[in-house]
Amino acid sequence: PTAFYRNFIKTNQPINRIMEKEIKRILSALRLEYGVFWCLCVLTAVMYETDILPQGILSDDAQTAYMMQVTGILLAVLFIPLSLRMFHLSKVRYVSKLPVMDALKSYRRWSEVRLCLLLAPALLNLSVYYWTMDTAGLLCAGMVLLASLFCVPGRNRLQSELGLIQPEESEAKSADDAE
Repeated sequence: PTAFYRNFIKTNQPINRIMEKEIKRILSALRLEYGVFWCLCVLTAVMYETDILPQGILSDDAQTAYMMQVTGILLAVLFIPLSLRMFHLSKVRYVSKLPVMDALKSYRRWSEVRLCLLLAPALLNLSVYYWTMDTAGLLCAGMVLLASLFCVPGRNRLQSELGLIQPEESEAKSADDAE
């Protein structure tokens, strides 16, 4: 399939312009969604810190606090590898077999699913931290936010993951861009 994409791009210049517009549109939407992900996490923390949302509501109830912490830990441990690995498997098995325009739409959908899989444990663990005032929730939220750094949308990443350019070409582009 990667040879198909490369040949398609090199031989169909008018279609290439349409595809470039679609790539720009998808990348701008993914960047916006990624920014919203981080804004929601920061906004949640700010709302707890400014006492808009209550802090320490589960600090007296040890059993409920323990269950919330275990739930947060399990969600983080389950969703981090699931979101990162599932994206790769779907790309290899499904997206790479689609025509280019459909592959771009599918890439966006799977990127959104991956971000949602990371958003749920991030917000839950931030809330668990503020509800229980125990750092286990903060640690798990930090792990999820760190994992989200592997999901930063970019043109080179999109093109290499869809096989639109060879990895050597993307490295050369990155080196050219750095100079």
